Amino acid sequence: MSEALIKHFATKLIAWHGKDGRQGLPWQSIRDPYAVWVSEIMLQQTQVATVLERYPRFMRRFPNVKKLAAAPLDDVLAEWAGLGYYTRARNLHACAKQVMEEFGGVFPQDPVLLEQLKGIGKSTAGAVAAFAFHERAPILDANVKRILARLFGIDGAIQEKVVSEALWSLAKTLLPKKSTDMPVYTQALMDFGATWCTSRKPVCLSGEKKCPFEKECQANLSDQVLLLPRKLAKAKSPEFNCDMLLLRHANSVLLQRRPDKAIWGGLWSLPESTWRAKEKISEPSANNSMNLTAKELFQLVLPDEQISSALKSCQSIERGVEIKHVFTHRRLWMQIWHVTSSDAVKFSGENLKWVPLRQLGKYGLPQPIKLLLQGLSLARDGESRN
Repeated sequence: MSEALIKHFATKLIAWHGKDGRQGLPWQSIRDPYAVWVSEIMLQQTQVATVLERYPRFMRRFPNVKKLAAAPLDDVLAEWAGLGYYTRARNLHACAKQVMEEFGGVFPQDPVLLEQLKGIGKSTAGAVAAFAFHERAPILDANVKRILARLFGIDGAIQEKVVSEALWSLAKTLLPKKSTDMPVYTQALMDFGATWCTSRKPVCLSGEKKCPFEKECQANLSDQVLLLPRKLAKAKSPEFNCDMLLLRHANSVLLQRRPDKAIWGGLWSLPESTWRAKEKISEPSANNSMNLTAKELFQLVLPDEQISSALKSCQSIERGVEIKHVFTHRRLWMQIWHVTSSDAVKFSGENLKWVPLRQLGKYGLPQPIKLLLQGLSLARDGESRN
């Protein structure tokens, strides 16, 4: 391992950022730990362009940790709608409450304490500590793992514990000596991995720009740039089918709150059946849900005690579109069933409720369901104007 590279890495990286790093992002050059934390959580698994649009809006609605902690979870989920990975939003809300209750509304400065907060891992704790408190704390997100594995020729799959430990140790060794350099150094690491040392099209292979580490990068010197870091082969994502009930009365639709620990946890969606492993045969005749009756559908998606009253009010049932949605680790085909009801059947419990189409914006909805229902709302608006 190159001692010279270790010694000069931080200095070179900071110099690179001054010339080629991203400037003027709304979360840069701020030391408010709340604002830093929100940006870090939002940037996880969300493209910067999307965050540039949504981050200011989120901060206007929840400008501080006290406001976020006091807000109803439904409001937070509604504001998060479309950003995906909704566990992040639930954890944001829970973490805000934790900061208020356990730390008097003040984020702790110590990365170890930050890591104990809901939804904050070791790398995010390091980022918040570095940006907000100038702590000499390392980060190790996917971009940084890629940079270090390439520069120092670290072999082995990055998911392996021994490799992860080696990368954390290296990340700590490379930190700049001056704590005041931590914000720009940490931002430079993120930017370098996101814009130059990218996964598929790093600048060293394009020939358009000269990487500052070109002559020291072990992956570049050994022609292994696209081979490092090594990753374990992913298993094929399982595929599922389910039936979804789009039950309407007048201009209202029936929504169901999803369990907190389920996919789309805590969001409001359409009542749905249990997910079934997708059949390999694709012919329509092989689809068991091709010709469901209202009774069969209600038995699949509604509580037993609600089926009878729902059937009495059922006016029509029509098979709608099938929507495909790709999650990180699975794929789902949602068969939509349009059902009209003669009256607003009263459902027991708090997890089933009639919501007017014009009020859907107040609810956190999964993106594919949100788009489907927005289409219904637009169609109804068009009917009312004609």
